[in-house]
Amino acid sequence: MILFPAIDLKDAQCVRLKLGDMEQATVYNPDPGAQAKAFEDQGFEWLHVVDLNGAFAGETVNGAAVDAILKATKNPVQLGGGIRTLDHIENWLSRGLARVILGTVAVRDPALVIEACRKFPGKVAVGIDAKGGKVAVEGWAEASELGVIELAQKFEGAGVSAIIYTDIDRDGILTGINWASTLELADAVSIPVIASGGLASMDDIRRMVQPDAAKLEGAISGRALYDGRVDPAEALALIRGAKGKAA
Repeated sequence: MILFPAIDLKDAQCVRLKLGDMEQATVYNPDPGAQAKAFEDQGFEWLHVVDLNGAFAGETVNGAAVDAILKATKNPVQLGGGIRTLDHIENWLSRGLARVILGTVAVRDPALVIEACRKFPGKVAVGIDAKGGKVAVEGWAEASELGVIELAQKFEGAGVSAIIYTDIDRDGILTGINWASTLELADAVSIPVIASGGLASMDDIRRMVQPDAAKLEGAISGRALYDGRVDPAEALALIRGAKGKAA
């Protein structure tokens, strides 16, 4: 079980959005590299990064900021937002990313995701962002007709390393993760699932270490960490304790 701190990049700064709205951005740190190092110093072992501008543009926009993050931390980093081609994937992996997250392209071109998994084993995750139970694309700006489980099952057996599942209706508003939908997805596929969107407090951390959530790879926390609603030391100690019991 991994708690992934999140760095969302807008105009080269660390921000958090409300409900995926680029106009509702709160800047938390103008120095993404310093933020990455701070999370490492707090004891986190992974980092989740999203190029928000890139998600809308369909190509990398905050590349310099991501490079600064990779230089600043020894932790493995996963990146989503604007990664749409095999060349994009290869470029980012060569720059030191642990894995890429494919979102829009997973809906538009599932065959590309399968090919990427073949070429870069263990390095490709799929981001499934849902609004009202349907998958959203293009930086959450467009809804598709695809259901979450329907999309996830397209990648069974393909070698996808993880599915990052975000409930857009909860993202950035601290109402708690949609545990019911997240666990339903985890039950429906063999691919490890990471919960995202709405992690609000230590209650969510306590929920993620319950036995029925052990099937998850972990959860992502953004605003709750930045605002101090989740204490890093307490959260990581809870997760370590749960791992100890499981062992």
